[in-house]
Amino acid sequence: MARQVTGAARRVAEAAEALRDEKFNARRIELAEAALETLGELGFARTSLREIAQNSAFTHGVFHYYFSDKLDLICCCVRHYKAKCVTRYDEVVATATSRDELTEGFLAKLAATLQNEARMHRLWYDLRSQAMFEPAFRKDVLEIDKSLEAMIWRIAYRYAEFGGKRPASSPGALYALFDGLFQSALLKHLAGDRTAVPELLDEVRHLLPTVC
Repeated sequence: MARQVTGAARRVAEAAEALRDEKFNARRIELAEAALETLGELGFARTSLREIAQNSAFTHGVFHYYFSDKLDLICCCVRHYKAKCVTRYDEVVATATSRDELTEGFLAKLAATLQNEARMHRLWYDLRSQAMFEPAFRKDVLEIDKSLEAMIWRIAYRYAEFGGKRPASSPGALYALFDGLFQSALLKHLAGDRTAVPELLDEVRHLLPTVC
């Protein structure tokens, strides 16, 4: 009987701890969402926890409680944002019935994310560059890169399937190719070049049949 009571008490304690962890992580995500706007505007180097707090509804102390430092917060922010990004094209892949449908759906979402979320993408590229110098970023950056690589591969593989083929390049090579085009277009877009988006879409439209 005593063992049963002890076992029940342990399960209750474990459940309570899991609930605390869930609430703690949910709070971190809430704070990360609040920080994204400031980080996207100012970038990594020019942003401190104090500045983030001043531009949000939360105090500096709250941010310090939930994050060990600015690096911890920024990694959480980018992981959270990119986790949503990697599912962006899944509906297109799942519902397209032809190469043309897949191409148009992909291009439409590509244009929308470049135009509407440019500052968030800028933050990602900033973080990825910082990972060259800051070891604390590298694990997260590499994991995010792999998830984005898989996202591009799903599109390319489905496109190739519609033509009875397989992609002509490896997942890593395809990701590097599309990511390079997107980063270049992002820079032009941020510089006010109105041709950035249509040129990117034209490049992708012509590129897909050659690699898939």
